[in-house]
Amino acid sequence: MNYRERFLRTMNFQTPDRVPNHELGIWGQTHERWLSEGFPENALRGDFFRGEDFFKLDRREFVNIAVHLMPYFEGQVIEEDERVIIYRDGNGIKRKALKEGTVRGTRPSMDQYIDFPVKNMADFQEMKKRYNSKAPERYPQDWDERVKNWKARDCPLCLLTNGTFGFYSTPRTWMGTENLSLAFYDQPELVHEMMDFLADFIIDVTQRAVEELNIDYFNFFEDLACKSGPLISPQIFREFMLPRYKRVIDFLNRHGIKIIWVDSDGNTEPLIPLFLEAGVTCHWPLEVASDMDALKIRKTYGRDLALCGGVDKRELAKDKKAIEKEVERILPLIEQGGYIPTVDHTVPPDVSYDNFMYYMEIKMKALQGEYGA
Repeated sequence: MNYRERFLRTMNFQTPDRVPNHELGIWGQTHERWLSEGFPENALRGDFFRGEDFFKLDRREFVNIAVHLMPYFEGQVIEEDERVIIYRDGNGIKRKALKEGTVRGTRPSMDQYIDFPVKNMADFQEMKKRYNSKAPERYPQDWDERVKNWKARDCPLCLLTNGTFGFYSTPRTWMGTENLSLAFYDQPELVHEMMDFLADFIIDVTQRAVEELNIDYFNFFEDLACKSGPLISPQIFREFMLPRYKRVIDFLNRHGIKIIWVDSDGNTEPLIPLFLEAGVTCHWPLEVASDMDALKIRKTYGRDLALCGGVDKRELAKDKKAIEKEVERILPLIEQGGYIPTVDHTVPPDVSYDNFMYYMEIKMKALQGEYGA
């Protein structure tokens, strides 16, 4: 059974030869720690999602259409000293970042966001000019060659790369979390226009891809929740996002894309019924520290919702017994199907190389149905 057959059978609650082996990635600080613990210098190609051979990850491919703003804003350093930098990035966001402790591009803490490019309808009209769906640069120059290769693939193909489009995440990038939260109430006409624009844009920009390719799944990137719950209410989701989700998913379904993933950190449980109503079929990465219990979610929604993630990164930082217990905790889901276990976010530097390799070893046994045999 090849990578694609294995993925499709798992997502459809059918029996594969084994469950797919996926992982999200590691921090730069984690990479440095592992190098000091014996990890080979050139073992990674830097793309966990497409599959790192060193860890025997299953292959995936991603249709890398550029759905970001074009052109980007011109970056600008506003202030800088030995510890911090204040700058305006390509998205037009003014931010303050801690330079100390940055390793391989990974900062030790989140940036502080100071200012955003969209505050009102006039700003949004200007932002829209950077989202010309017909811009030829949105498709790779070697598109025809890629199409040829993708048609001959043996692995699942996802429309868009990870972390690129969502009905919450994109307006948040334009406005910021606090400003968008207020705009739902103070500027509802602006938010409705943003949502309609995004639905039009994503359908238009992907039209060529869905017509020329047989794509296996689509991933919405949202990150619309924190540890204690969603950043928006179910009522807000229903009014502003649900109709646009339905429109885009209906478009995808009509072109044969039946598997629809949603990526959101934090606790999204109050929104899961709405995701299902919209046509979402899989949710990830199920952060355990946010009380996203994959077994509880499966008990509630059964075969209506496939799952991915759900392995507590904190347990991997302990000892081998804790790692065994964590893998044993999710065994029922692996056996039920419709579930791909991964660490519930990128692996932090408190997880040793030895611990991670042990986790990967026993996880593979579980994926093959051989754990404890």
